[in-house]
Amino acid sequence: MRTIIICLLILTCSVVSAYAQEPTKKAVLVTGASSGSGNVITKALAAKGYYVFAGARKQKDLDALNAIENVHAIKLDVTIQSQIDAAVAEVTKTGLGLYGLVNNAGVGIQSPLIETAESELKFIFDVNVYGPYRITKAFAPLIIESQGRISTIGSVSGISSAPFYGPYSMTKHAMEAFNDSLAWEMEKFGVKVSIIEPGGFNSKIGPKVYQRLKNSGYDFENSRYKTEWETGSFLRDKGKGVVENNTPEEIANAVVDILESDSPKPRYLVQESKKYTTWTIQQAMLEMLQLNHDQAHSLTRAELVKLLDEFLAKDLSENPFQWDDE
Repeated sequence: MRTIIICLLILTCSVVSAYAQEPTKKAVLVTGASSGSGNVITKALAAKGYYVFAGARKQKDLDALNAIENVHAIKLDVTIQSQIDAAVAEVTKTGLGLYGLVNNAGVGIQSPLIETAESELKFIFDVNVYGPYRITKAFAPLIIESQGRISTIGSVSGISSAPFYGPYSMTKHAMEAFNDSLAWEMEKFGVKVSIIEPGGFNSKIGPKVYQRLKNSGYDFENSRYKTEWETGSFLRDKGKGVVENNTPEEIANAVVDILESDSPKPRYLVQESKKYTTWTIQQAMLEMLQLNHDQAHSLTRAELVKLLDEFLAKDLSENPFQWDDE
């Protein structure tokens, strides 16, 4: 009898010890993991051995995510605080901690600003701006404890806008500011913060944007921009657009680099081709030059070139907020 008891104790201790072993990789939370880039990121991280908490809203998506090895699906709508609080409790309960946070959940709308319903503007800000704010605030204690990484999926629309993209671009510009301030504020805790700016990828969001605009009762026929709608491709293609690639693995690769690099970049410009990269940089430069054009204290060309050379010589992964006293 004594021998049996000892054997049972040894077996129990072995089971507890095995259960308590640390995972081979760190834990990461990905919001909006049911489709598009969020789903690609989730699968890529899980395949590398990360333990992925994957946020989704619908049960069928939760079931599909739970079927993936190393994935723990969590019911999570970034606009509902009670679900966010429950997600924090669920992650904490596992005892794995949280090393990475990927703010991916997002929506899009497309319409002229002066014809955009205020309810639509509130909707997109609630998801794209308040969502990452709520999630980051809620999970910050876990990320700080692990001295982890925070990445946010922005967009080239956060660098430059275009006609009918105003509402979406407003939210992505907001995330640029969010990222910059957060990076500075989290530095003292040893937390690295980066933003990923994709462009030219088929995230499957276009048809949803088209359907939402159609369901909203938007009056294309009597729009002040009827001609622009009719000559553009959005209505004709029902939001599908034309892109050369279908799966944004490069976005997932950027997330991996943020998690694993000793010095992750503050910004990851992930473009479909150099043509689009050139356009994005041109737009950023145009804004800079407009800031300098015919102003009270405009810089000369020589001064601008000198500034450019100085920045090119710096380590651009360092925190930019090092102010002079002058």
